[in-house]
Amino acid sequence: MLKSLTVLGCCLLYAMPSVALADIYQLPSESAEVEEIVLSNLEAEGAEILIAETTAQEEITIDLAPTAITQALPFAAEVNIAAQQSALEPALIHAVMVTESRLNPKAISPKGAQGLMQLMPATAQRFGVKNPYDPLQNVIAGANYLRELKDRFNGNLQLALAAYNAGPAAVLHYGSRIPPFAETQHYVPTVMRLYRKFTQTPL
Repeated sequence: MLKSLTVLGCCLLYAMPSVALADIYQLPSESAEVEEIVLSNLEAEGAEILIAETTAQEEITIDLAPTAITQALPFAAEVNIAAQQSALEPALIHAVMVTESRLNPKAISPKGAQGLMQLMPATAQRFGVKNPYDPLQNVIAGANYLRELKDRFNGNLQLALAAYNAGPAAVLHYGSRIPPFAETQHYVPTVMRLYRKFTQTPL
């Protein structure tokens, strides 16, 4: 089997708000020659769930090197630039982006968060974003904000993710722990699972 990787397409629900609870699946490759990645919101035989309901939390140790998967995912060029500027792994930025917006650069949440990384207007303004629906501006700002949160919480990625979702004040209010909000309890392990998935290198 060739070690190259292609993305056949995404049947993702672009109208979904941030952190919607619909499952996302990785479909099995139909090619014997090329390893393919197909993300879909539709369940199919042999599909593997990438995003699903869970409240489990886990610590993960992963290889931080870029992988073929992250290079083949949508918005890879924008993510690579953001990763260089923020010193975050592309796999982590992709994981947040998929969880936040389901890869919809025009996504708007009920609370007003915008774009691929679901920036609140105040956050977008603070990071100099002129157009929150521009993928590059949005991803760079989101990555830099996540970098800021990770530094604020002494490198604790799960707390940084919780703060990205619920706000740093909420994390501090609950004693520097993941707040007991259903959305945040779902959000953190979902991003962590995707982070691990996107870090794997196909054989």
